[in-house]
Parts: sequence; structure tokens; C-alpha cells
Amino acid sequence: MILSMHITYGTTRAESEWSSGAKYAVIGLTLQSIKKYSGSKNGSSHLPAANVKSLGTLIYRACGACLIEVCKIPENLLLWTLVSVAKYRRMKYSNFTPALLYCSSMKLMVSPQMNPILKTSVTYSSPNPNSNYLKGHMLLSVLQSCSNISQVSQVHGHMVKTGFDSARFFLSKLLASSIKDVNYAASVFYSVQNPNLYMYNTMLRCYSVSDRPQEAFRLFGCLRASGSDLDQFSYITMIKSSARALAVGVGSSVHGAVLKSGFDLFVNVRNALMHFYCVCWEVVDAHQLFHELPERNDLVSWNTVMRGCLSVSKPQWVVDLFGRLLCADLRCNVNTVVNLLSAFGEMRNHYGGKTVHAYCIKIGVSLELEVVTALISMYGKTGYIDSGHRVFNEISVKDLIIWNCLIDAYAKNRNLKESLSLLRLMKLEGVKPNSSTVAGLLSASAGCEAGAIGQCVADFVEEEQLQLDSVGGTALLDMYSKCGSLEKAIDVFNAMESKDVQTWTAMISAYGAHGRAKTAVGLLYKMEEEGYQANEVTFLSVLSACSHGGLVEEGMNCIDRMVRLYGMEPQVEHYGCLIDLLGRAGFLGHALNFITSLPIVVDATVWRALLAACKLHGNVELAEQVKRILAERYDEHPTDSILLSNTYAMAGRLPYDNRSWQKIGEQTKLEEHRENKIENVVEEVGCSSI
Repeated sequence: MILSMHITYGTTRAESEWSSGAKYAVIGLTLQSIKKYSGSKNGSSHLPAANVKSLGTLIYRACGACLIEVCKIPENLLLWTLVSVAKYRRMKYSNFTPALLYCSSMKLMVSPQMNPILKTSVTYSSPNPNSNYLKGHMLLSVLQSCSNISQVSQVHGHMVKTGFDSARFFLSKLLASSIKDVNYAASVFYSVQNPNLYMYNTMLRCYSVSDRPQEAFRLFGCLRASGSDLDQFSYITMIKSSARALAVGVGSSVHGAVLKSGFDLFVNVRNALMHFYCVCWEVVDAHQLFHELPERNDLVSWNTVMRGCLSVSKPQWVVDLFGRLLCADLRCNVNTVVNLLSAFGEMRNHYGGKTVHAYCIKIGVSLELEVVTALISMYGKTGYIDSGHRVFNEISVKDLIIWNCLIDAYAKNRNLKESLSLLRLMKLEGVKPNSSTVAGLLSASAGCEAGAIGQCVADFVEEEQLQLDSVGGTALLDMYSKCGSLEKAIDVFNAMESKDVQTWTAMISAYGAHGRAKTAVGLLYKMEEEGYQANEVTFLSVLSACSHGGLVEEGMNCIDRMVRLYGMEPQVEHYGCLIDLLGRAGFLGHALNFITSLPIVVDATVWRALLAACKLHGNVELAEQVKRILAERYDEHPTDSILLSNTYAMAGRLPYDNRSWQKIGEQTKLEEHRENKIENVVEEVGCSSI
């Protein structure tokens, strides 16, 4: 009767009405009732099945424990399982350590920090203290409840003490629980002699989600050399590691091994391969894999290819795939419409995005948070941000991501005041901002015309004591740099705990823009010393700094380093900076020879850089030659004529000083004919930010 009363109390009260004391009291009284009504000497419970399930419901509502897990175990283990699940999973006793569970005697030891009611009511002896089954079950329950690697290490120590570390099954579970710490997981794995396939797959999965995906390549080679039969999960984790490392060659080799082994028939393996090719920008190969599917009825495959098309800026392909998906009588899910909305946003197609919005309402997903975020982003990109704001107002529960999306959309539409208003409203509603909240605002306010707004955002960051990640920190230092506050940008850079390549590139660009070219070059070497790999944008920033600082030798070394050390092929932008560098330094002949000997076809920008250098040094003859090349190969542009005219002025001469008046007349007629022929050559209108 007492037990029924406790259970009824627990199952009738709403979870929101429970206080912490009420939860502990009901659990303690219920456990006392179990002990009272478990009268047999062997400790077996005589509770009716209905009461067992009601007790599980009680613990579920009080502590959030899983009812299914409770009902799967034998009744005489119900007490220990319920208490262990309640302790470790939901009650969040931060000072409680799993090692306090003394499995050798199977007595539940309660920490002094536990509630007194539980402490006095849950000490219950096992019916068979030497049962390995009971010990193992409790050990697994504790291991699965560990929330950090410190707790996992304590359970590991208990396993060593009690001898469970010699059992492969428990070692496999220990390895799976250590997956969040790649170093600890590796130490466990490599301490095992002759690990089985499950352990190999677990370690491969650990590397695939870590920052060291290349380690999986060597481990996969060891697995194949051991002669073990691989399964689909071995290939999937290896494909994911190749995608994370952007290792196209390795991933293609794994694809070949998949074809030989016959695992290409598994849909999840093909989806992993399609994702790999999409991430590595090999969307054509992903499309080919998709078309080779015998039955294209797996929605994950469709969504994977759609995301791949978006990653390589092919939004029209996404729209075409969606049409084919509807023809195949497949029902879309949230990921499908998110991909479609992103495609119409990239295409700046407001009508198409509005049509998809109506379709979302029709299929009942318009209020899903992911769809709402995609709708706001789409309306922002198409210029109808007011429609996005209406979508924002329609939902009752707004998470941080939706707030960030709307603030960023207003910032990208140059409505910074509204973004700041939303930032204040967000604070009033008790939503805690993060680094991404201010990153878009800082990027949009970078520049002297919006310096005051950028400073307001910076003050907000300092007031809220936001921990800026690499994205937010990069945006903040870039804003300070473009607003002329180099010293503040340096302070932000030095204070950042986590930096990435974009952060170093932004700082190099800041030094170059403020005339500190040598410091910019030195920062490139410091970046390499700290283990960061420069990319094409980094080298472009260094070359630009060298160009403005007149560092010819450093600029040539930068191009050589880019090709020889990094294996990168310079693009037109890099060669344009180098031509500008040579031209500014007065090496006009070398610059002309360099252009004619380039292995790629340059565009008009490179020739205009040389023409600007001719203006700087007053070299009229070379300027006229470059002007003729621009007129013959490219469309007329007013900049070319202006640069040539300024070159004459810089040289202190008129355009026709050394020509006869007859030639002047012929040239005038030729120019008039060219002006009549080319109607669209109009001088660009200048503007000022003041």
C-alpha cells in the first residue's frame, strides 16, 4: 500500500511541479518500500510487473532515466540500475565519482555530497556478491554514464584493480567511452594485444572525428595488413577521415577497395563516398555515384548530393535535383527544404524561395527551427529582410541560432542600426549571445564609415565578457584594422587563445595595410613556426604588403615559397601583386618580361597594374605599348585612358609633343571613330565615404 502510494504520487504530479527535495524524498521512500516488500532471503523482488513499470515511470519523471533501459533488466537488479542511472545521468552530482561504486562487494556507496534521504535508504546488498554478471552490469552502467575523460579514467583504474581489463568486451566499451579524447583512446587501444575488428573500427571512428584524421590512414593500413575481414563500418570511418583531411587520393583508393570488397552495395557506404567527393569538391564524381544507385529511394542520398552542389556554388543543380525528387514520389524532409532554400538564396531568387516557403507550410515543416533559420537567411540574401523578420516573429520559441541568423541578415543588408536593436532586444529577453552573434556585425561595420557602430559592438563584447572564438576574434581585429586602430587589432590578436589560418591572414593584411610590410612578412614565418599552414589568401596578403612596402626580394621569395614549399600554383591575383611590386620598385622592363613569360593567360588587371606603374615613373613609351595591348585584347575601359593621360602629365609633356599636327589630326579622327564605335565606355562615377 505504501509503495502504491509513492508510485501514484510520482506518476500523477507533473515534472515541472517537482522540487529537488520532493524528488529525493519520493525516491528515498520508494526505495525503502522496495526493501520492505522484498522479503525473501535471496533478495529477489516480489513486486508485481505493474508496480515495476510504475516505479520505472516514477524514476523517469523524477530524474529523466530511460524507462526502456529499466524494464530490460531482471527485477532483482532493478534497485541498483535505477539508482545508478538516476545518479549518473540526470541528477548531475558534480562531486560524485563513478569509482565510489564498489563492484567487488556490490554495495552501493553513496557520496557525502548526496542527498541524506538517498544516503540512508539505498544501501542494499547483492544476493550474490561474487556474481561477475552483476559486477559487469554495474560497471557498464557506470561507464556509460561518464560525462568526461576524468571519470572514464577512474572507471579504467577500477577495471585494472578488479581484473576486468583483461576482458575484451569491457575493453571495447572502455574504448568507446574514451572516443572524445583521442590521446586517451589511443593509449587504451595500443595497450591491447591483437585488438579485434570492433576495437579497430572504434579507433578509426575516433580519428575521423578528431583533429588528427591522418592518423586513421596508418591504422587502416595496419588493419588490412593484419588479415582481418573488414566490414562496412571500417570503410565508412576511413572515408570520413579522408573527407576531414581533404585527402582525395586516399579516399579514391578506399573507394577502389570498397568496389573490390563488394561493400559498394550498402547505401550508407555510398552515402559516405558521395559526402567525401562533395567535401573535396569532386561533385561530378558524387553525381556519378548517385546515378549508379540501383534504386534512388534513399532520401539521405538525395540530400547529400544537394549539399555537395551547394558547396561548389551550383544552386541550379539543387533545384533540378529537387524536381527529379518530386517526380520519384519521395517525401521531402527538413534537410531537403533547407538545401532548396539555401539554393534559392544563393541564386537571389525571391520568387523561388517564396514558393518553397509555401511548400513548407503545406507539408507542415515551416515552424521547424532549421527551416525558420533557412527562411530568414534566404529572405536576407534576396533583399526581403522584412519577410524574414515576419517569419522570426511567427515562432514562439527562439533559440540563439535564429537570433544570430536575423542579426547577421540585417548586417549583410547594411541595416546595422536594426542589428544593434535586435542585439539589445536579445539581451532583454535573457538570451545569452556568443561569438557568432557579433561576428557578422563586426564584419559589416569594418570600415571608417561604420566605425562608431563597430566600436559599439566591441564595447558590447567587453561588457558581456564574451569569449570570442577564432571567427569572432578575427572579425574584431579586422574591424579595428579597417577603422585605423592597428594597436587595438594587435591587442585582440595577442589575446586570442584559439587562432586559425584566417586569423593570421587578417593580421598579416592589417600590418600590410598600415605600412608595416616587414612585420607582415615576419608574421608569416612565425605562423609557420607555430604549426599553421598558409593558404592562397595568406600569400596574397603577404604579396600585397610587400608591394606597398617595396620589398622586392621578400615578394619574390614569397612566390618561390608558395610554389616550392607548399606546392601551390599562383593565380592571376598573385601575379598581379608581383607585377605591381616590380613596377612600384621601378623594374618596368622586368615586369613586362615577367608577364610575357607567365605559364598562365593573364587578364586585363595584370596589364593595368603595369600601366599604373608606368604612370608612377612617367614611362610614356611603355605606357603607350601597354595601352595598345589592352585595346587589342580586352574591352575598352575608362581606367586605361585615364592612366595613360596621367602618365603624360607625370612625364611633363602633352600626348603629341613629338608628332606633327597632321598626325594629330589623323589620330583625332581615329579616336572619334573609336568613340562612335564604342558607346558603353563611360567614366565611372566616384564616391566618398565621408
